Formats: sequence, structure tokens, C-alpha cells
Amino acid sequence: MASKTDERAEEHYLDAIEAQENDDREGALSSARQVVKLNPEHAEAWWLISTLELPLKTQPNLIQASRSLAACRKVIEIEHEHGPAWVRGGQILADELGMYEEALSWWQQRREIDALEAVPIIEQSAILADIGMYRKASTHLNMVVEHDLEISPKQFTKVARLSGLLQKAADEEPSSYFRPWESRHPGWEGIRRRKDKGPMSESLIFLLFVTPFLVIEVWLSRGLAGAGFMAFCFTSMVLLATVGLGIKFTRNIFHKVNRPAFDLLRAQDIETSSGHSVIPEDIRTSKLYMSILQRRPLAYQERTLAIVDGGSALPKGWKPSIPDLEVEWDEDDDDDADDDDDDDDVKSNAGFTVPGLDEVDEEE
Repeated sequence: MASKTDERAEEHYLDAIEAQENDDREGALSSARQVVKLNPEHAEAWWLISTLELPLKTQPNLIQASRSLAACRKVIEIEHEHGPAWVRGGQILADELGMYEEALSWWQQRREIDALEAVPIIEQSAILADIGMYRKASTHLNMVVEHDLEISPKQFTKVARLSGLLQKAADEEPSSYFRPWESRHPGWEGIRRRKDKGPMSESLIFLLFVTPFLVIEVWLSRGLAGAGFMAFCFTSMVLLATVGLGIKFTRNIFHKVNRPAFDLLRAQDIETSSGHSVIPEDIRTSKLYMSILQRRPLAYQERTLAIVDGGSALPKGWKPSIPDLEVEWDEDDDDDADDDDDDDDVKSNAGFTVPGLDEVDEEE
């Protein structure tokens, strides 16, 4: 039989659910906290607390994100298989707080519970790419294909986008990969040259470079008015081709022009991941820096300011701490995984292997 304490805890939990249904989030949060005070092993109440700590219509601040993450940790301590808690915790660590090294370890713990789940591998690969570890990211992402892991359409889109990013990285010289922890890296000079200008949007580049050609084509097509259906088809094909080529051209220009902005974005990520100040003061007060920072999540901004106020400089010789990403695969559950002799065929046919990255002699 349940003890009186457990019964009281359950009553408070029902009160919390009722308050949540009535849009009384403060009351629901108060009742949920009473539940875990009486019964610290009440996973549903901890999960409710994690949910209620996050605002519905605004971004969470640093305190709210941290409290929600702490509640996620409690849920996982009680129920190791609680998938939504793993996902939310990983998102808060990486997206809201910028704690990429912690996020890598978080997803690795999830993989040790379920090695055949694709989400942790995809998220780890994205984090590795964000901090410039392209070779590790490519190798890691290939496991999705090597072990024939099931992914959703949304995850497939993310994998395809990440694969494209890694392909672009493979076309560059490894020495050009920006490593913010190297104070004399050439990337810092590129940032300084661009620091007084904000990032340029794709739409603006398209408007400046492609729209004039479209206007000219439309004006010239007036001469074909009334020339029949074939003339209409020809004009339409020309316009579509211009738009398609224009989009491709715009994306190439966008990445080249905004390379310093992307590098500064990585420098900010290294700051929040390491907990130490990385960016020089002359860059931190620039228009480019402020333009990028104000687009980051609120909790991320607050954590960045806290790190800067702390005044702790990045230790000499610091490098990202990457945990051991290997797990033991259960052959009974991974019957579809190919033998080592067939790995190359699988990679080449899947479309996720990025040529060239395996040969990059990247600093670990």
C-alpha cells in the first residue's frame, strides 16, 4: 500500500496537472515542487517542472534554462529511457546554453543506453562541425549509414544539410579551418577587417545581384507578348533558370562574404563551451559582434555576459575536450550493419560520406 506521503504527493501532482490545464503555470509549478519535496523519485513531477520552467511564448533566460535542465537530469536519474528528457536536455545544453562539450557527453550517455538511436549521433556530429572538428563529424555521421539507423524525415533533412556543410569543408584547406583557441590564427584578422559591418543577408545579396537580371528579362519578354504559347514557355524557362542560378550564386557569395561572421560565431561558441573569455576586446565591442550576439538565445546571451564579467581568460594550450565517442554495438540488434569489407560501398552509395575529410590531418 502507498504511504500517506506518497498519497499526498499524488494529490499535489493532480493539483499541478489541473492548474496547468487552467493555464495557471505558477500554481502548477508550485504544486509540482511540493510533489518532489514529498517524493523525490516522482519522475512525472520532475518532467512537469522541466516543462513549466520554460516560458511558452518567450525564450527562457539563463536561470529558467538551467532549472529546466536540472529537472531533466532528475527525470533521467529515475527513468533512464525517458527519451523526451534526453532530447530537451541536449537542446538546452547546446542551443540555449552553448555548452557543447557538456552536450557531447550528454548525448554519449544516451548512446550508452541505446546505441542504435540516430538522434544522439546526428546531434553529436552537428556539435563537432560547429566547433570545427570536421573530420570527427564526418566519421561520426557516417555511422548513421553504416549501421542502417532509422531516421525521421526531419532528421534526414538535418543529416543532408550537415553532409553538405562537411562537403564544403572538405573542399577547403585544413589550415583555413578557424580555431578560435589559437590567438594568432589568420581568421582573427579576417574578423577584424569586417568587424565594423554587420552580416549580409542572403535576400539582400539576391536583391542586389540577381533581381536586376530578372527585371531586364521581364522587360525584354514584353517583345514576345502575343507570340504564342512557345514564346511564353521560353520566357518562363529563362526566368526559372535565372532564379535557380541566382540562388546558387547568392549562397556562394553569402558564405564568402560572411565568413568572418561565421568564424566569430564559432568563437562565441568556444567561449560558452569553455567558460573562458576568448574574443579580444576590440572585436567584442564591434558592430559585427553585437549583431551576432543579439540573434543568439537569451540564455546564451546572459551566459556569455557572465563569462566576460568573470574575466577568466582561456588557458594557454587549451583545446576542445572531446569525450570518447565509441560505444559497444550489440550485434544481435544490429543485424543490418555491413561487414568491414563492405564499408566503402555503403559509404559511397549512401551520400553521407564526405570525400577528403578522412585524409585531413586535423589537430585533435
